[in-house]
Amino acid sequence: MASATATGGSKSNLNVILFYVFLFLFVLVSLFPLLWVFKMSIVTKADLFQSPATTLVAPPISDNYGTIFSNPDFRRALVNSTIIAGVTTVICLFFGAICAYAIARLRFRFKSTVMTTILAISFFPAVAIIAPLFVLFSNVGLINTYWSVIITDVVFALPLTIWILVAFFKELPKDLEEAAKVDGATTVQAFRKVIVPLAAPGVFTTAILTFIFAWNEFLFANTFLFDATTQPVTVAIPNFATVYTVDYGAQSAAAVVVTIPLVILVLLFQRRIVSGLTAGAVKG
Repeated sequence: MASATATGGSKSNLNVILFYVFLFLFVLVSLFPLLWVFKMSIVTKADLFQSPATTLVAPPISDNYGTIFSNPDFRRALVNSTIIAGVTTVICLFFGAICAYAIARLRFRFKSTVMTTILAISFFPAVAIIAPLFVLFSNVGLINTYWSVIITDVVFALPLTIWILVAFFKELPKDLEEAAKVDGATTVQAFRKVIVPLAAPGVFTTAILTFIFAWNEFLFANTFLFDATTQPVTVAIPNFATVYTVDYGAQSAAAVVVTIPLVILVLLFQRRIVSGLTAGAVKG
């Protein structure tokens, strides 16, 4: 009996060790490209093209970061990305919350079909509609404006916004809304003052995912925006390459700078993100 217990304990310890080994390797493989890009951003051009490549940096330099921040087009691109991603997030949350609330509360035929269609839209290949959209936006004068990218980002981000929020609104008891209405609140007031605050984890999760999607979008921005006055950072980074040379150090530094806001955003709201994704997965 004692030997069986010892055998079971040793197997359990082995499983724990294997789990942490796998976890360490997974984290290492995931972070290695990011660490390598950061390493490329703090080395000289001589070290950058050294063969074989060196793994250690001594001493690190900040010339590449000085190059990108001294570039007015890159600074403008950061502002453009913030505007595009921020407006896209606000629009998606506003219309997505209203639509998700209606789907969660109303009873109608083919609700599951509607939800499946909404989710399928987010997986539609964007490249298939670039040419028609370009012609359409050209005719209405939206080419090379923020709205050309914001509209397309909303089209692809809104379905996912609705899908996530529906799961949270479904789990909120209707008694809360009825109690608010008894106290004199309208349906809109009950939704705004009762339902939305209670669904805060889902709202935060949706907002951050939408912002990250819009911040990282490249295809539409590269197609519809032509100059530095409107281009976001995803389009500005390749501009550090010319016909004859490619400034890999500056591109790496720009990539690090672009990633930092997303990392800070996730770290600040990681608890809400985790609780939001977990609640949506378990309750939805």
